[in-house]
Amino acid sequence: MAAAVTWFAVVLAIGDAGDLTTPASRMLAIFGAAVALWISEAIPLSATSIFVIFAQVLMISDEALLSLPADFDAPTYESIYATLASPVLMLFLGGFVLADAAAKYGLDRNLAGLMLRPFGTKPAALLGGLMLITALLSMFVSNTATTAAMMAVVLPVAASLDHADRFRIALVLSVPVAANIGGLGTPVGSPPNAIALGRLDDQGIEVDFVRWMAFGVPVAVLLLVVAWRLLVRRYPSSAPAVTIRLGGAFDRTLPARILYVAFGLTVLGWMTEPIHGVPSAIVGFAPVVVLLATNVFTVDDLRRLNWHILWLVGGGIALGNGVSSTGLDVWFVDRLDWGSMPTLLLMFAMAGLALVFSTVISNSATANLLVPVGISLAFSDAVDLDPLLAGLLIAVACSLAMALPVSTPPNAVAYASGAIEAKDLAVVGLTVGALGLALIVFVMPTVWETVGLL
Repeated sequence: MAAAVTWFAVVLAIGDAGDLTTPASRMLAIFGAAVALWISEAIPLSATSIFVIFAQVLMISDEALLSLPADFDAPTYESIYATLASPVLMLFLGGFVLADAAAKYGLDRNLAGLMLRPFGTKPAALLGGLMLITALLSMFVSNTATTAAMMAVVLPVAASLDHADRFRIALVLSVPVAANIGGLGTPVGSPPNAIALGRLDDQGIEVDFVRWMAFGVPVAVLLLVVAWRLLVRRYPSSAPAVTIRLGGAFDRTLPARILYVAFGLTVLGWMTEPIHGVPSAIVGFAPVVVLLATNVFTVDDLRRLNWHILWLVGGGIALGNGVSSTGLDVWFVDRLDWGSMPTLLLMFAMAGLALVFSTVISNSATANLLVPVGISLAFSDAVDLDPLLAGLLIAVACSLAMALPVSTPPNAVAYASGAIEAKDLAVVGLTVGALGLALIVFVMPTVWETVGLL
């Protein structure tokens, strides 16, 4: 906290200097304070996001308390507050409501049970099926909620195995790893995805639901195979067969049936966005209205949503807008001679920095800090880098960080069970993260460009 306050006060006191204008100086004070607060977690992450929004209203908006240069086109205070109702946040809100409603009526576990049946009881096949189902669910349901649901099923099975059977570690570890990887696949799968989409949209680059899947799903599939092989080899089973009893009869009540229809139509609407042209944020908001109006999702359920995540993402969008509108992004870019750095090295540096930061602090906070600067750099004349690629690299790299219990909520849920140790997460998380980093920097950009996605 002291570092944030000191930075804020000192930068404000210095004011404009050299090519740093007054608006950019004030934004630099806000940006640096946010960095310190997000890294130290001296206050809740969402509280830092709200600070970012309010500080911009007071310091760089058309209603700023201190006067701004006459030639500065100050954003309206309404537009800054409006980031809390960004279409990206509405898309996420729809995903949260569907996820919580699915858990309420047992849809997630029953679907998992139905989909796991074809994988039989052989340990390797069962583990692969478990990871595949977990990853698929986490693409459309919060990866935290998916982990919680799957852990409730996996833990009893792991506890029933012989203590010397290392496969029990593989079972428990597979859930957070697969949930983290699955989150890469869709815009609603992980907050960094939403933060990158929001910033790209503000810069006039629209990426619909299906196009993001075209980027993310192949990466997720490849990493899922790598993680599966790693777990099978590192934690082999000493039992010839393992049985997981999952799911049960689907709820046939009217509210549950309404949920099934709403869930199915929403996913279908997201998947067919290029055909009907209705933005995914509108499609995702429809089930919120339907489920609340029919009392399938109640007001009490609404209160329990992860609103702090929405505020965290909203703060990140506001931060990116502020950095851009004040010219702070240009000032950042001009500090180094980026043009002398090979493009491939720049890509590796951006993604690597995101991976390292996200390993020790929230991946949402990391995306909030790095996405605005990375995309602004790509828009500059200093480098030859597609802004869309810059946003993708940072967002995906943030979700690849899974080496510590604090790296992602799924990791924290699994570690809190006591069934795995930190070293298990470290070995698997570092391996998957490193291979994923190499994949998205050295392989996938060429593939994406070849097939016309970039």
